[in-house]
Amino acid sequence: MNSEILVIIVTFNGMAWLERCIESILRQSEPCDIFVVDNGSTDGTVEWLRKRSIPVIAGESNIGFGAANNLGLRHALEQGYSYVYLLNQDAWLENDTLEQLVHAFEQPGYGILSPVQNDATGRKMDARFARRCKKYLRAHKGEEVVEVPFVMAAHWMISRGCLMAVGGFSPAFKLYGEDDNYIDRARWMGYRVGVVPEASAVHDRAQRKESKERRMFLKCNASTIHVSNPSKGLLLRLLWEPLRLVGISLLHLDKEPLRFAGRLIKRYPELIRYRKQSRRKGAFLMDEKKSKRR
Repeated sequence: MNSEILVIIVTFNGMAWLERCIESILRQSEPCDIFVVDNGSTDGTVEWLRKRSIPVIAGESNIGFGAANNLGLRHALEQGYSYVYLLNQDAWLENDTLEQLVHAFEQPGYGILSPVQNDATGRKMDARFARRCKKYLRAHKGEEVVEVPFVMAAHWMISRGCLMAVGGFSPAFKLYGEDDNYIDRARWMGYRVGVVPEASAVHDRAQRKESKERRMFLKCNASTIHVSNPSKGLLLRLLWEPLRLVGISLLHLDKEPLRFAGRLIKRYPELIRYRKQSRRKGAFLMDEKKSKRR
């Protein structure tokens, strides 16, 4: 360990962005280490990283964003890092991003901080970031850290204290919703989530169009997020979410929410188990480590 910060990147066929992503880390004014988890890339990603002596765990298949990040998070805990920074492969940092965020952690109560996430031009906010965070930044202009209900995990700095309390990403989420659930659990553990207006970074996804199917999936997947939230009343959620999905189906004249409702109900025992587990300190990280020792 050469620094207090471990930057974790999950890769999957990311050569289109990887060089710029890695170079931005190497230019940081705040010292940091890099840890890459590859989800079975076939485009030369792993070979490129190894040629540059960048630590990488090369997986044979795509185990998903959350499970791959958990490998890095566990490594960060074992090695004693003070902060972890989750960085998407299609994202990069400004030269002082990490320094700005570490300084902002002097503000009390925060467990997760993000820079302002700009689009590939670097001149305006990423559209999804703006949709979720811009109004809070406007309402609290001039503050060093602005508390937000949600910010995407393309750029997250997590303190060691928060990581030890919350743990890793829940296995309940294979694709999308992992970051929503992690924030719900962090807040349940007493941590705040914020954006640092003076810090900025880039998330390059402008060319990817969001399909109608994906938009519908995200609407439906919100029910999984709600059921998994440890702060919500469980019985009410178990009753309400199928009705919510029926309403979405009727509103959009789409059968997929009805099919999703059936799958959701079948998953209730699994989701309840993960929800209960998520209330434990270090869930999905430290508890797994203990179980392996037995």
